[in-house]
Amino acid sequence: MREGPDIARIASLVGDPARANMLSALMGGTALTASELALEAGVSLPTASSHLSKLMEGGLLTLASQGRHRYYGLAGPQVAGMIEAITGVAEAVGPKRVRPGPRDAAMRVARVCYDHLAGEQAVAMLDRLVDRNILLREDKEIRLGPAAASHFAAIGIDVCTKPRRPVCRACLDWSVRRSHLAGTLGAAILDKILTEKWARREKDSRAVVFSPMGRQAFEKVFLA
Repeated sequence: MREGPDIARIASLVGDPARANMLSALMGGTALTASELALEAGVSLPTASSHLSKLMEGGLLTLASQGRHRYYGLAGPQVAGMIEAITGVAEAVGPKRVRPGPRDAAMRVARVCYDHLAGEQAVAMLDRLVDRNILLREDKEIRLGPAAASHFAAIGIDVCTKPRRPVCRACLDWSVRRSHLAGTLGAAILDKILTEKWARREKDSRAVVFSPMGRQAFEKVFLA
């Protein structure tokens, strides 16, 4: 037996179509019940429960109870990054499924990737922050530039605290095939976009839709 991480075990968990649909549904950052995930996967509730048990045993999901309800979510940003990366590979080299129409187009412009913004708008934002040296990009690593703390403090985002996970992290965008910004900073930016009501989440979708005024405000703050 070869030493090192057991890639095959993780691949087998993600590779089942029903489990892949469940994991993709959880990429929106919202915890879902077994019944909701059964609908997403197109399987019966008992079958969904079996799949969810395997994903829990594999360390890919977390489970939280609230009253009589049990909610499943992705185990963390590392799992979300893996799903986004696999989606990018599937988009690039795998067989194509029929696109669902306008909703898919909206997903390509802006969407939620676990807890941060993804899509064309997110990639453009990261590019602009790097162009202005607010963020520094070295190979695949992203870190704060000298003026980052004051820049983000001016728009109400604190980057001086030291969280347990990275402040900045590159996440490969499956639709643009270039990196967008993840980490606690990426999550804080998405939170600001939604709190300021520049954009809203589409119901039953990961799509993020900007209002005309919200798009202007977003571009003024992050793309100017």
